[in-house]
Amino acid sequence: MTRLGTMTRQPGSSAQETSPGAGPGCSFRNVRERLQDSGLRPTRQRMALGWLLFGKGDRHVTAEALYEEARGAKTLLSLATVYNTLRQFSEAGLLREIAVYGSRIWYDTNTGPHFHFYVEDRDQLLDVPDDLMAVLKMPTAPNGMEIIGADVIVRVKAAPQA
Repeated sequence: MTRLGTMTRQPGSSAQETSPGAGPGCSFRNVRERLQDSGLRPTRQRMALGWLLFGKGDRHVTAEALYEEARGAKTLLSLATVYNTLRQFSEAGLLREIAVYGSRIWYDTNTGPHFHFYVEDRDQLLDVPDDLMAVLKMPTAPNGMEIIGADVIVRVKAAPQA
């Protein structure tokens, strides 16, 4: 592993390697710009978690999984810091919160409208391809209201082998 500022980086990666539109993730500089454009100060903790979240392209994570990923990258953060940062990123519009069951929240770096499969036996969240959801007709909002979003989660599990 190599270090970039206070960030732990994977071997073979560099800040110039990715940029918006040039690959699945974004560069260290782009993370800083995303934070600043969203009104968030690019602190060491936010930059570290932002790199883990946005440096790999669109993905779904839980706070616990991101915490373990940060620990594996030798980034020293508390679980409370991870939760607080994810909440701040969500409030700033950088992440989408998805409640799958109970109080468990997943965070999605793709904030645009789309739906999800939840793979129960793997505890994994996947995007439903847009063409599969094209047949879903949105209901009309009640009088005096407007639809601001829809969360569709299709629960799946591995089919028994015949």
